Amino acid sequence: MPTNQEKEQPRRRQARGERRIAQLLEAAAAVFCSTGYTAASTNAIAREAGVSPGTLYQFFPNKEAIAIELGERLMHEMRETYGEALAPIDPATPLEEAVAAAVDRFIDFNRRHPVFFTLMHGPDIPGRIAEEHDALHATLVARVEALLSPFLPDTPAVDITRTAHVCVAMYKAGLELVLASEGAECDAYIQELKIVLLRYLEPLVGDRLARGPASTPAT
Repeated sequence: MPTNQEKEQPRRRQARGERRIAQLLEAAAAVFCSTGYTAASTNAIAREAGVSPGTLYQFFPNKEAIAIELGERLMHEMRETYGEALAPIDPATPLEEAVAAAVDRFIDFNRRHPVFFTLMHGPDIPGRIAEEHDALHATLVARVEALLSPFLPDTPAVDITRTAHVCVAMYKAGLELVLASEGAECDAYIQELKIVLLRYLEPLVGDRLARGPASTPAT
């Protein structure tokens, strides 16, 4: 039977491999953000990671494989962010507070991972990432629909879908400005984005968000 030491060696090798992969993905994120996906190279990623190209090729055959792995990990985390940001709202929550909370969570994710925007919205991203992004976009729209539906009980589903698409489009447009700025200017753009979304939703939702979803009057 294998000794404890023999059992431990594969685990140590696996842990070292995971650390190396994380190191390479972090380096790739920096390179993709600074040069874009097309101009990036495996040599530049290896240099950023402080390893030889041969070491990189032990884990990834090309930069597309690196981008796909990085994108999949970030999309998994983003899906968790969706769950937190678009969780059911307390009926007592004012619309302004609900919008601000959702925007803050999404902005925080994208500011911590600026490469996510680079990979998801660049003109030259790998096809597999584009497909994943389309699925992620559809999920986000569906979550916004689910968030709004209880507060728009008399609104046709097609109109709610349209409203959700507009909200997501406005967020993405504002996000590009946020990520391109820093400091006080960045904070100002975040506030402007919240105001735009709030002003758009206020006439549609009215005071329902403050009162909660419509309910049947007591008899």
